[in-house]
Amino acid sequence: MMKKIFYFIMVLSIFIGCSDADYEELNRDPNNPTQVSADQLFVSATKSLFDQMESTNVNINVFRLFSQYWTETTYTDEENYDLNNRRIPDNHWSEIYRDILFDIKDAKSIVEAEEGTTSPKIGQLTVLEVYAWQILVDTFGDIPFTEALQGKEIKSPVYDNDTDVYNALATMIDSAISTLNSGQGFESSDLIYGGDLSAWSKFANSLKLKLGARLSEVNPTLAGTMMSEAVSGGVFTSNNDNATLAYEGTTPNTNPIWIALVQSGRNDFVAANTLVDHMNSLDDPRRSVYFKENLGADTYVGGTYGASATFSAYTHVGEMLHDPTFRGVLMDYAEVEFSLAEAVELGIVSGSAESHYNAGVTASFNNWGVSDVATYLANPDVAYTTASGTWKEKIGMQYWLAMYNRGFEGWYVYRKFDAPTFNVAATSGLPVPKRYTYPIAEQSINEANWSAASSAIGGDEQQTSVFWDVN
Repeated sequence: MMKKIFYFIMVLSIFIGCSDADYEELNRDPNNPTQVSADQLFVSATKSLFDQMESTNVNINVFRLFSQYWTETTYTDEENYDLNNRRIPDNHWSEIYRDILFDIKDAKSIVEAEEGTTSPKIGQLTVLEVYAWQILVDTFGDIPFTEALQGKEIKSPVYDNDTDVYNALATMIDSAISTLNSGQGFESSDLIYGGDLSAWSKFANSLKLKLGARLSEVNPTLAGTMMSEAVSGGVFTSNNDNATLAYEGTTPNTNPIWIALVQSGRNDFVAANTLVDHMNSLDDPRRSVYFKENLGADTYVGGTYGASATFSAYTHVGEMLHDPTFRGVLMDYAEVEFSLAEAVELGIVSGSAESHYNAGVTASFNNWGVSDVATYLANPDVAYTTASGTWKEKIGMQYWLAMYNRGFEGWYVYRKFDAPTFNVAATSGLPVPKRYTYPIAEQSINEANWSAASSAIGGDEQQTSVFWDVN
């Protein structure tokens, strides 16, 4: 454990001391990736990926707003879907390509040169790589893939069809799984599982299940194969399997949520009425940890989504999220169970959709330390057999509630399951975006390929769907 912390601090001290330009010089030549070690690059990529997905800094991550878990009371541009004022798509794009995928590419080059292509370290790196590529596709649609990460060799990469990228990711995750069965992977520099390859195998199979679930309405054959193989390979079976990062109590290793909610002194984020109203209607006991009771015991009032408001008049974000050591999450057991419930309804795997649905809800309660899930599941508005709506609407509601604080996944659930009901933004009157528009920088530095990609997807607009979002 001490070695793990040492690597964490060592690598962060290297990279935090560099400006963007310095860092580009240090570690951005794909032909000479050996200036830092594979262990350092693995730590850096892992930390950057968690930070990007955990952050609620409105310059780089507005997914808690997109999923209508939170709203802003003072600076409301982002929840009204003005993304380009702060160049949010540019920052998200740059962070994943530059600080995650480049590091992984360079680390893989080092490992392959030293240990060969079948090293378990390649598998660990590839799992994170697939995760990062999937985030890019799900955010933008078509993206540079086959010609990306080439540095000076290809400065203006073409955009690949988002379907083709997913097909490539299906192959990549299988390759990763095949390397995680034996041998020695990253250990002290593994911030997620501490070198436990069996845990990485479960993570890889659970990610394969997730990818298959994304494909269920556009390529049911491939989706069925991926999801059934993932289950056979072994997915998460409890919260002990969750892919998490243990943040620390002092900067720069705190959870980024703490930085935005506490260190910044920003009193702006409150619970959105979208979430609070749905939870109030179900008498959901998770409200006591998702939110503060700043308005009185068992009193929760969400801010009108997209409207300016008085911070003190609405329910605040829960105390757990104000803890600098609050764990980061890339994947958890609850989302696995909701994907399995979907798989049963689609006839992909055998079993009971209701059992998986109940297990997903229970996993969420346990993960947040909330008791009496049995009473909640017995509520006729929650119970799988009596809750209103189609199976997609039932699963979508509870899946979305369970993904609280994981804004990107909440946004996915809304797009894929078309549930629950969301609000239009109060000031702009706009609906929830189906994607980020491409970075403004792409229009100037990669104009021809940006233009071709925009045409291919049906227009570089917020309401243009990514390929798996067919409803």
